[in-house]
Amino acid sequence: MTNSRTLFAKLWDAHVVASLGMGEDLVAIDRVFLHERTGSVALRSLAASGRCVADPRRVFAVTDHIVDTLPGRTGTRVPGGAAFLEATREETRKAGIRLFDVEDPDQGIVHVISPELAIVLPGATLVCPDSHSCSQGALGALAWGIGSTEAEHAMATGTLRVRRPGTMRVTFSGRLRPGVTAKDMALALIATHGAGGGKGRAIEFAGEAVAALDLEGRLTLCNMAAEFGAMTAFVAPDDIVFDYLKDRRYAPRGPAWDAALAAWRQLVTDPGAVFDREIVMDANSIAPMMSWGVSPQDSVPIDSPIPTPPDASIGARAFDYMALTPGQPLLGTPIDAAFIGSCTNSRLADLRRVAAIVRGRHVAEGVTAIIVPGSSAVRRAAEAEGIDRIFIDAGFDWRMSGCSLCFYAGGDGFAPGARVVSSTNRNFEGRQGPGVRTHIASPETVAASALAGAIADPRDWPPLPVLDDAGADNHAPAFAAGAGVR
Repeated sequence: MTNSRTLFAKLWDAHVVASLGMGEDLVAIDRVFLHERTGSVALRSLAASGRCVADPRRVFAVTDHIVDTLPGRTGTRVPGGAAFLEATREETRKAGIRLFDVEDPDQGIVHVISPELAIVLPGATLVCPDSHSCSQGALGALAWGIGSTEAEHAMATGTLRVRRPGTMRVTFSGRLRPGVTAKDMALALIATHGAGGGKGRAIEFAGEAVAALDLEGRLTLCNMAAEFGAMTAFVAPDDIVFDYLKDRRYAPRGPAWDAALAAWRQLVTDPGAVFDREIVMDANSIAPMMSWGVSPQDSVPIDSPIPTPPDASIGARAFDYMALTPGQPLLGTPIDAAFIGSCTNSRLADLRRVAAIVRGRHVAEGVTAIIVPGSSAVRRAAEAEGIDRIFIDAGFDWRMSGCSLCFYAGGDGFAPGARVVSSTNRNFEGRQGPGVRTHIASPETVAASALAGAIADPRDWPPLPVLDDAGADNHAPAFAAGAGVR
């Protein structure tokens, strides 16, 4: 079928302004999102060059990366961080850019609030100086991370010079088993094919298991594509995406919505379209996963022993840093802390699933457990449903939204040598503080481990029955769908 096209080809070709030769194109950029850690630098450099933002309506900014997450916060605990915040406020004000600042009700992690507010839309191109911008491909967009200099160019011209990437389709056939999540799908993929398995490619996630995911799960899957080396990742939009977007802040309305919806329904890969590479994973064979080393590719099913890596020198360094040995089981390894948050797993659906596990239970003695919602809207919705009380009663620290503790730049960190189970996306050395040993996993696995005081299988921690006044079992709490997140 010579006219068959991939979804990537449709997205890319619709935005090509000009072919520049040597595999590079000038691509139109629909949205630019900035954060305070790099956004102020890009804006000041742009102004210093005598240029201005071509269309401020297409540019958004947020304070999320270095803000602290403690209740009652006013800014940042990072030495010198206040200068970044003030510069961001000053430069966005001068440029006429919408800033979601610390006290803004819509503040949150960039890759969380962009879908919440429908800043990202199917078929759109979106760039941000952040490697996990590919998360937003979950809505059928073409989104990728850039540098500050590229951000300047995108803001000044509405375009970027980009080399057209190769394509890959990752198909998850079959259905996930109970207790297995999108995070486990991603870690299984990376563990099987390596952290460079998708290097530089545009990856389409497809298959029955992907179609069955809610939007939050798709966001998690696309988010982790950065750890697979991908340039970008996406899922073909469907009614799950369309229903999510309808009536949100920046979504089209009225006749414009109808026209957009008709166009969005065409954003699929045609039958017979050819990819540069295809990978097929059996979703039914995936178990809850957890990392053991210092790269997401160092991950195994949680009930499996730690393997001996083929590269002994790399393995030795990872084992030394993590204080583990080949053949050692992960299950039962004592932990010091548990963290749930980040742009990977901090949305309302994530928090609901965690609440179902921890309700009626308590964090193990000696374990520090922290939950950071991905946005202020998520935090309000969780509090409206009483989820925050479940966490607090269970011994979790309930925080404000931000990137804190995903990387050591928000003024927060764990003690050197602490072993932490985390729902974040990276387990590099020092990622959560100097000497901190991070194991990445799903929020459910983090919650179960916090309760056990050691690495635990979430399948061993089903929700406790909820008894009414007469002692009857009312099952687990049914949280209201989507409350407050608009």
